[in-house]
Formats: sequence, C-alpha cells, structure tokens
Amino acid sequence: MEHHTHVDTSGASHGTLKSYGTGFILSLILTVIPFGLVMSGTLPRSAIIVGIFLAAVVQILVHMHYFLHLDTSSEQRWNVMAMAYTVLIIATLVGGSIWIMYNTHVRMMDASLMAGTAAPATGTAAAANASMQNMAGMEPR
Repeated sequence: MEHHTHVDTSGASHGTLKSYGTGFILSLILTVIPFGLVMSGTLPRSAIIVGIFLAAVVQILVHMHYFLHLDTSSEQRWNVMAMAYTVLIIATLVGGSIWIMYNTHVRMMDASLMAGTAAPATGTAAAANASMQNMAGMEPR
C-alpha cells in the first residue's frame, strides 16, 4: 500500500490560534482607540483625525499580517506585490475622483459667482461669494 504525502508548495502559511487571537485583540484595541478619541473630545479636531487615520493604517497592517498572512518572506513576495499594485490602483482611482469632483465644484462655483446668481448664504458658498465680491470691489450682499 502506497502512502501519499501532501506537500504544500504554494507558500501559503496558516495561522495558529494564538496568532489569530493576537490579531483579534490588536484589532479590538485599534478600534477602541479612535472611538475613545472621538468620544472624549479632549483633543483638537485635527489631532483626532490624525489619530483615526493612524489607527486605521496600523489596523490594515495588523489584518494583512495576522489574518491574510502577508509578510516579507520570499514565499509571499508576489502576494505583497499584487497587494501593493492593488493599493496603487485604488489610490489612483479614489484620488483622481476626488480631484475631479473638487475641480468641478470650484469651476461651478466660479461660474455661478461670475454670472451674479445668488449663492446660498451658508457655509463655503457664502464665504466664496463674499470674497469674490470683495475682489471685484463690490459690497457683499
């Protein structure tokens, strides 16, 4: 009777219960930190936003290491390269979309201000309207 041994040559590693537990605990901590920052309200808004962003980036790295088992070993190098390319494409699409929407918004605001149409009297539109009228030497409405 022959004995067949299965050899995994795909380079995929499997986590242990301890590594999954560590990843889960770190994920919980990295979720509670931003929640605590927002709920306490003791820091300035910009510091809270930076804290949320940093916790999110670290949490992504924790998930990639503990749950997706991506690391810098030679077996995982192609998986990491594919992940990096995916991140580059997503960043290009999201960044380009935000840039297009911002430019469209600015150009539409300029057109409505130059045409003399009434802009809403709240928020950024009111500030833009007042600044454009001040530049033109007019009194704000």
